[in-house]
Amino acid sequence: MNHDRYDDPYIRGILNTVKTIAMVGASANASRPSYFAFKYLLERGYRMIPVNPGLAGRHLLGRMAYGTLADVHEPVDMVDVFRASEHVLAIVVEALQMQPRPRVIWMQLGIRNDEAAELAEANGLMVVMNRCPKIEYGRLSSEISWMGVNSRTLSAKRAKLPSRGVQRMSLDRVTMAGGTIAATSADRRSSE
Repeated sequence: MNHDRYDDPYIRGILNTVKTIAMVGASANASRPSYFAFKYLLERGYRMIPVNPGLAGRHLLGRMAYGTLADVHEPVDMVDVFRASEHVLAIVVEALQMQPRPRVIWMQLGIRNDEAAELAEANGLMVVMNRCPKIEYGRLSSEISWMGVNSRTLSAKRAKLPSRGVQRMSLDRVTMAGGTIAATSADRRSSE
């Protein structure tokens, strides 16, 4: 797969199907990007698991932190990596030993490791590199456009608002790139 560019349906498909995310490198420091991304995704309804040896056994935003992925004893859909590129291969090897295996390895902005991506894909995992799920969620849900950022998402329809508040929009949007998430005809009828 070409990891220089991702189509919106690929990213949207991941963000719409994963429920549990283990964030390797999550920080308890509120000024760190990993803390902000962790909190944002938690508030959007994802089950977040902080993975950081320095936080092991403590709680981060009400969620128990683990020292390694091997310490996590619940199914994980996605491993979100907030570590330097040279550490990613070892994280992927550890993720491949999890049972059940996660479906996605996501490397944050500025993180790219082609060898790790090849290994993950050779074992059936989806891979995203040099992207932030928080930013992608905001862009695809049009939340980011509230701040005047061009999200490349156009729609004349009002966005679906989940039951948890006005500022949490769904990813069920059409993009200028033509990407949509497939909806059943019953879903379409209920939204009209």
